[in-house]
This record gives sequence, C-alpha cells and structure tokens, in this order.
Amino acid sequence: MRASCSSRMGPHSALGYRPPTPQCLARSERSPQRFYSMPAQIRAERKAYYDVLQATQRGDLDITAWLEWFLGCPERAFDGAETILADVLRKARFWERHGSEPLNERQRTILNRVLDGFEGKLTSSKWAKLGKCSQDTASRDIDDLIKRGILVRNPGGGRSTSYSLVEAE
Repeated sequence: MRASCSSRMGPHSALGYRPPTPQCLARSERSPQRFYSMPAQIRAERKAYYDVLQATQRGDLDITAWLEWFLGCPERAFDGAETILADVLRKARFWERHGSEPLNERQRTILNRVLDGFEGKLTSSKWAKLGKCSQDTASRDIDDLIKRGILVRNPGGGRSTSYSLVEAE
C-alpha cells in the first residue's frame, strides 16, 4: 500500500510541484523522531526561498535552480540542528561541572544568557545592566566567578575589560 502525502497549496504550487511535507520525510526515514525541521529551515531562509521561487516563475519555468535550493535544504537543516545540539550539550556540560557551585540567582541567569549566545563582549557594565544591579555588585559577581574558575578576564583591560567563560579541557 502506498502512503500518500499531501501539502497545502502555497506559492510553490505555481511550479506544478508540491514539496514533501515533514510527515512524508519522517515516514521515509522510518523514525518517529527528527532532530531537524524543514519548515523551520525554510522559514529561516524565507527570503532566499522566495527569491529562487520568483526567479523560476518569471523565467522560462526551468525549475532546476529551485530544485537545487530545495534539495539542499535538508543538509542546511542538518547543519543547523548540529549547531543547536552542540550548543545544548555545551550548556549541559557547563552546568554539570558548575551546577553545585553556590552561585546567586543573578549569576546563574547571566551565565545562562552567555551560554545561550550572548552577543558582543561581556563587560561589568553589561553585567550590571543584565543583572539590574549596581556596577559594584556586578564587579563582585564577576570577581567571584573568576575566583571559582568560571570566568576569565580577556586580554586588554582598563575601561574595556571583558570576560569570557573558561573553556573545559
């Protein structure tokens, strides 16, 4: 018996093609779990998707470029899933090592922000803003984490002193 897979009509239907739904992909993998998401990847690349779709629809209807884009999508989704998984494992390992440390709630919250991909350099000023605390309290929090071997002072200094997590060996 052949399983049928249907998709809602969307902009891609103008090509006369309906991409397989996530359920079809899961069925073909014979696995109840997937660690990637085609719809999430397409949403992340929405502009590129519509650009290649529009170029295909306005051109001579050669769908090669669209097919290449679409068929490359799972690989990009796998790469994205690997990155997310690596970040999750890094955070889990960090808390495995430091979870029993007597940290205050502000330290835990800001460390989680850093582990989740904090943008820019972590300075005492940014710590104070994130922690909604004074500059002195931020400095005490940071000094405590340096003494515990959780943070390290980056090279450079003065007013632009920044800090990073100590990477595990």
